[in-house]
Amino acid sequence: MTATVPPAPPENPIPDPAGRVELPPGAVLTDARFVNDDLLPVPLARRRWTTYNFTALWVGMAHNIPSWLLASGLVALGMDWKQAVFTIALANVIVLAPMLLTGHAGPKYGIPFPVLARASFGLRGANLPAMIRAAVACAWFGIQTWIGGQGIFVLLGKLFGGWAEASEVGGQPWTLWVCFVLFWALELAIIYRGMEALRRFENWAAPFVIVGALVLLVWVANKAGGLGPLLDQPSRLGWGADFWPVFFPSLMGMIAFWSTLSLNIPDFTRFGAGQRAQVWGQTLGLPTTMTLFALLSVFVTSGSQAVYGAAVWDPVELAAKTDNVFGLLFALITVLVATISVNIAANVVSPAYDLANLAPKFITFRTGALITGVVGVVIMPWKLTETPELYIFTWLGLVGGLLGTVAGILIADYWVVRRTRLDLTDLYTPGGRYWYTSGWNVHAVVAFVIGGVLAVGGSHSAPGKGPFPEDGLIPFLKPLADYGWAVGLAASLVVYVALMAGRRRV
Repeated sequence: MTATVPPAPPENPIPDPAGRVELPPGAVLTDARFVNDDLLPVPLARRRWTTYNFTALWVGMAHNIPSWLLASGLVALGMDWKQAVFTIALANVIVLAPMLLTGHAGPKYGIPFPVLARASFGLRGANLPAMIRAAVACAWFGIQTWIGGQGIFVLLGKLFGGWAEASEVGGQPWTLWVCFVLFWALELAIIYRGMEALRRFENWAAPFVIVGALVLLVWVANKAGGLGPLLDQPSRLGWGADFWPVFFPSLMGMIAFWSTLSLNIPDFTRFGAGQRAQVWGQTLGLPTTMTLFALLSVFVTSGSQAVYGAAVWDPVELAAKTDNVFGLLFALITVLVATISVNIAANVVSPAYDLANLAPKFITFRTGALITGVVGVVIMPWKLTETPELYIFTWLGLVGGLLGTVAGILIADYWVVRRTRLDLTDLYTPGGRYWYTSGWNVHAVVAFVIGGVLAVGGSHSAPGKGPFPEDGLIPFLKPLADYGWAVGLAASLVVYVALMAGRRRV
């Protein structure tokens, strides 16, 4: 079987001054297997997200409880606060690069991630990366929703008392299940209103969450009379031979935290007013926000150690220690806004489009969002956060390796093979240039398999710390496991370019 790419056509119509393209006038796309209103390119008139919108999107997504807990996970593994913040900062600078590269197709063509994937994987083959991304998002949706429900449960229990002593259902107080279900329903109600409602929500959620985090810092610092001894705690690893074996897999884990968005960022940038808006918005929003948030979490935790004699890394647990009713209500609203902000944007938008791409005739964006909500609960993925080893090395490492592999293929195809030139009509048309072999680009599948095996084949766990063999799934690949995301991205990119070399567009 061979994959072919017809000669490049001229771009039609000519891009507007912002470099954006829309479907040719009179184009009719009627094949229900590959087309519905949610998958079609966003018209130029509706591409109006500005630099602030993208910055606010990232501020809203980065300021969440799991992000807050990243630094605590690294400290638990033996780093001091400076090493933890450095690792998080470097990871987010690195992941910004594929974020900007894949995001380029959004403002230019107005297409979501699964449609962009059709150019490299084929109209049918695009469902492979789309379903991998959707599965990861569903798991994250469950994790975030459970964390949000727990936050509400703790804070309301503090306000009204006795919640933790309620009769249990399935091993948990029934009051916790009520908080979880109500939070779940609220999230789906917001996303059901569509992407414009999400844009408006993120615009005000971002500054609100920042204020909430700063209020927490001021409150703790005031009670502590300054920041506590945590900042003086030495690293248990040093900067020598003990540090690097922990640093590199931790770095890959931190990259994996947002590697999900490095694939489906076109789902958001397709609404961009131009490349300048998405480039500056993401650059200002992602690495700076994640680094500052990591610092903030360290400072607040430091203050908690000075006040309570032990580091309290969980912001919900810390907020619950106040007896001020107004403070508790403010903390409750902040937790609600912060968790909804990231969970909807990061974990519902992508699978909604991905599932719509699977069966456009039957699944719309809204239907896909509802399916995501149901699957995210049924698979109960919150168990993945039980230990730092399981969360950072196993879950984030495995996810990062697979998603890095997909990112490598998307970047290679869009930037190297096609030089950012796509035929919009053929992205929705069977038999066109992206049909390849019965809708599948075999070269992309081969590159994915090779990159994926190299990235995750050596996955291993410490004795009794995870599901993988201590020597790795494939023992001779174990040395690569600590660099899964980078290995997957680089290997799939090189293999894909090599396989497509004879068919490169000029």
